[in-house]
Amino acid sequence: MNQRIDVMPVNDPHNRQAREAAYQQVSWPVNLTPASVGYHSDGHALIVGNEREARRAARALSGRGLASVSLLLTDPIPAVPAAAPANDEGLLAATRSLPHHALTRSERQALRVDGYLGLFTVTLARAEGPVNLAKALANRNHFDQILDLGEVPLLTLELPPPGYVALASPGHDRATLIEAFADLVGEFDKPRYFQIGPQRCAHAANGRLGCTRCLDVCPADAIHSHPGRIDAHIEIDPFRCHGVGSCTSACPTGAIEFRLPDTHRQQDTVLAWLAAYRQAGGETPVVRFHQAEGASSREDTPGHLLDVPLEELGAAGHDQWLTALAGGATEVRIQRHHDMPERLTSFLEEQLAQARALLSALGHAPERIRLVAPGGLETRDAPPSHPPLGDPLLSLHGTDKRERLNQVITRLGEQGQPDGRRHALTAGAAHGGLQVASTACTLCMACVATCPTPALGAGNDSPRLTFREADCVQCGLCAEACPEQAITLIPGFLADAARTARRVCHEEPAFACIRCGKPFASASTIATIKAKLADHPYFAGEALARLEMCEDCRVRDVWRDMARHPESQLKV
Repeated sequence: MNQRIDVMPVNDPHNRQAREAAYQQVSWPVNLTPASVGYHSDGHALIVGNEREARRAARALSGRGLASVSLLLTDPIPAVPAAAPANDEGLLAATRSLPHHALTRSERQALRVDGYLGLFTVTLARAEGPVNLAKALANRNHFDQILDLGEVPLLTLELPPPGYVALASPGHDRATLIEAFADLVGEFDKPRYFQIGPQRCAHAANGRLGCTRCLDVCPADAIHSHPGRIDAHIEIDPFRCHGVGSCTSACPTGAIEFRLPDTHRQQDTVLAWLAAYRQAGGETPVVRFHQAEGASSREDTPGHLLDVPLEELGAAGHDQWLTALAGGATEVRIQRHHDMPERLTSFLEEQLAQARALLSALGHAPERIRLVAPGGLETRDAPPSHPPLGDPLLSLHGTDKRERLNQVITRLGEQGQPDGRRHALTAGAAHGGLQVASTACTLCMACVATCPTPALGAGNDSPRLTFREADCVQCGLCAEACPEQAITLIPGFLADAARTARRVCHEEPAFACIRCGKPFASASTIATIKAKLADHPYFAGEALARLEMCEDCRVRDVWRDMARHPESQLKV
């Protein structure tokens, strides 16, 4: 393991010059083909809350350009002191004409809110059928925006959809929220933050469910698993997506990719900055990942700090952090900010634990990567406590996320001292191996057909199952697909060169066709099929021998039999 020292010497003026040279030489990439989604709101609003608060808000919004206001009352006007009823009477008189519905206790549990700015549906489930409250109250199919004044909001998402404004939002008072709500009328757009490559997705295959990592980390409930004709597939609602980016970092195959900028361009830019910084004479570079909005200017940070501006911290995970270390950074710091969704905070902590475990397994100090508390200037600006890992020149090939991560891990292994053991990682980490029970495996290759990566492979000329651990993302589709339950996943990172080698899990001699002699399957596969079809009428008697024939000979045998017995209705 690299030796830790208290503080690395830092030549700040020299490093500042090197940093400026790096930034001037390599520009931060932008999305060259920006796509956006649009919202249209006419201002048909629904206000939710107890009767006093809802009517007060409706009166405050009067004359603010809303097309209509409907009220969904969770409670009647509560009891008040004797001096207050007159005020309440005035409030009722001013808003008496507004359409409203008072929820009963049972109806609160049966209420469902879906949609986003310009297209909200609020449905009340009843025994006689669902009731569309927009149709019932405003004679419309939907509401454009919702103001929720309840102590417990209808939507408890960390990041609710655009157009849904809740009083329970932290850091906002009632007047500010009402002001913001009144401005949600007109045309709006925002970037489409992601792109999906379904062919790389490990979520489902052949009717089996596998990876759910993106579903688990989205704080906006914008990602869903949808059934398809053949397989379930991942869909991201671009209108509900807030661009947190944790789904792209959690995706082990790169099927979901952030577009601002593309993940591999972001990775290449960090490496190019580090190379240019070194070439300009800079020393001890520390890479800081931070949210671009509201960031400090470069003049306010020391010269050894190279800042990576992200739309949101979730857009970079442990693969990006390890890339910076393998490319010459002495340390990596992730600058948290205020008002981060709790699920994003938990995700970053899980990614940090995973990155540190990988560093330890490869023989490096895990403290090279750390989270920085919001406003933690001392930690952010501190001189590094570790020397560079070694040769900083690193160029990644291709755009496949997993293969690029494997290149980074290989470089870190060359710079460290891997111990050859398997190391436990956080639950659900996309690193691990598998074990195949050779006594049960029939080499049917169902596992190969469902594997979304090149981890599992079949033999070209003989029945053989091979495996390359570096490509395995532990989605579990192979184990789910195996009809013999012969596959067991082995979680954890193997700090050994064997991780990148392709090994044979099981092989058998090929079974030769009894007619032409062509090998076409494994002996165990033929034995299993014969056992399962022994009592099938189509393979009764001498016809059972067809199971020992290749496909061509089997068809010829059927046609010959039909020629001899034209009255027969035999089928293959």
